[in-house]
Amino acid sequence: MSTTPARRLAALGVAGATAIAGLGVVSPSAGAQGRFFTEKTPTSVGFGGAVTSVDPEASKVGLKVLKRGGNAVDAAVATAAALGVTEPYSSGLGGGGYFVFYNAKTGKVRTIDGRETAPSRMPRNIFIDPDTGQAYRTDPPDLFTNTASVGVPGSPATWARALRRWGTFSLRQALKPAARLARRGFVVDQTFRQQTLDNQKRFEAYTTTPKLFLPGGDAPKVGSVFRNPDLARTYRLLGRKGIRAFYHGRIARQIARLVRRPPKSPTTDFPVPAGHMRFRDIARYHTILRAPTHVGYRGYHVYGMAPSSSGGSTVGESLNIMERYHLGSMGVGRALHHYLEATARAFADRAKYVGDPAFVHVPLRALLSDKFAAERACTISEETAAKKPVDPGNTKAFDGRCPDGSTPGNRTRDTENVETTNLTVADKWGNVAEYTLTIEQTGGSGLLVPGRGFLLNNELTDFSAVYDRHDPNRIQPGKRPRSSISPTIILRNGRPFLALGSPGGSTIITTVTQLIFNRIDRHMTLPQAIAEPRGSQRNTPTVSAEPEFIDMYGEVLKHFGHELTPSGDRFTSAAEIGAATAIEFGPHGRLTAVAEPRRRGGGSALVVRPAP
Repeated sequence: MSTTPARRLAALGVAGATAIAGLGVVSPSAGAQGRFFTEKTPTSVGFGGAVTSVDPEASKVGLKVLKRGGNAVDAAVATAAALGVTEPYSSGLGGGGYFVFYNAKTGKVRTIDGRETAPSRMPRNIFIDPDTGQAYRTDPPDLFTNTASVGVPGSPATWARALRRWGTFSLRQALKPAARLARRGFVVDQTFRQQTLDNQKRFEAYTTTPKLFLPGGDAPKVGSVFRNPDLARTYRLLGRKGIRAFYHGRIARQIARLVRRPPKSPTTDFPVPAGHMRFRDIARYHTILRAPTHVGYRGYHVYGMAPSSSGGSTVGESLNIMERYHLGSMGVGRALHHYLEATARAFADRAKYVGDPAFVHVPLRALLSDKFAAERACTISEETAAKKPVDPGNTKAFDGRCPDGSTPGNRTRDTENVETTNLTVADKWGNVAEYTLTIEQTGGSGLLVPGRGFLLNNELTDFSAVYDRHDPNRIQPGKRPRSSISPTIILRNGRPFLALGSPGGSTIITTVTQLIFNRIDRHMTLPQAIAEPRGSQRNTPTVSAEPEFIDMYGEVLKHFGHELTPSGDRFTSAAEIGAATAIEFGPHGRLTAVAEPRRRGGGSALVVRPAP
């Protein structure tokens, strides 16, 4: 998707604007040079710190924090808040996420679970249509456009806790640049316009949302300036009064009221089920400090997010299975075959065992065991893809050997949706922050909190729609739905080697795994690894793949029995998988910061001091 119109405006120095009917979209006019930052630089190499995200304005905000003496956490929170302005359909105050941090002083990796929670009165049949007895349809998007799917937001609490524990900025300092950005506005590109159009019917299901995102009944035009003064005021409020203003004040009462009594448009032609959130559900919310997951992979130490996310466990298990084989010495088709078969087995175990550990026992040690991975690899044929879905493994009885007594491979030493956003930050002291945040579906629940400028999430659709008492991801009050978010930090010899993450629903797991596979096993550079076409096998009959992946590898994978189908979902026009960001750490403090060159319109990777 092209950003040429926006770049043309920047080149002309377009900045000033005249408001249209007091709404968020303004028509550009002449103004001060350099006010808008629209150029996207997918790769930057340099020193002194780096920020990479999907948006140039957000990356610029984070870079300014680093240049002003802030550390990686300060810059990560500031960047995340800015993404709430420029990427409101993927992130913001109304959602949640997972924060992974490498502390250069201690050499340790720590994490924050900022996942949304279900209300205390959430019934187990909330996503079952009483008229049919079946789960609500997803086309039209009944399941995703309702307030029954809104979980208690975790992002504000995550920002505050990260700053309090590891940052040097106050919340007010961290939110100030994003408040300024929301008030000043940003130039609309084709990606933002298309995402708005893709969700027009969902936004029009409510009386509040169109006023900001569909002024005059149409999405903002490419090249116009989009402003969100309500969000600017909300950020300033939180800066003055702290997150108590969100969780214990008028905002909390407003959210609870909207969830129970959604402002449904009289013209909406599909149901908009109401939720059961109360003020006390919001007031009781808390983030959780969790130990990271950890596996070794070919001499590297891979740290990820533990449950309630399934990201760390599933990426880790996939890598453990893949490590049984010398993938780097294989032909590309055979290596990809093993990658796809490994993730299929890890996803089978994810579905069987992983949920919120406060409600279900998650056998995490077994899932990340090399012996368990060895037994899972026993079921991989060197020549033929297994019929999917494959069965999960037995985490209670395994010894690392195949039924015939052999050991597998030749081991070397040592209803989730697609929108989210990811950022990666490193500072001059060696600290690293990897943060993935989301409101779930593109546009979340579709409901804008009036006067506050942010959309509410629909994260509770990540629960299994049909209740099964044996399902670890079954609906339960107060529970965190299983997530696929996979912020990952990789160490080598105790120091950072690579930090990476991506949006993409359940394809986040395969995107992160494939990036590690591309970089370490296929010996690609980091920019090559991110640009490489993606394929995703999640224990389904076919491999979901980008068209370019099918063109490049479809025939050779067909030889192994893999059937590839084009990626994409019914709510977006894109056939892309993920939108990754990453930073690689080289000798003498050299940083290679990389964002997507094309997906989601391309990202922006910036460094404090560019290399000559």
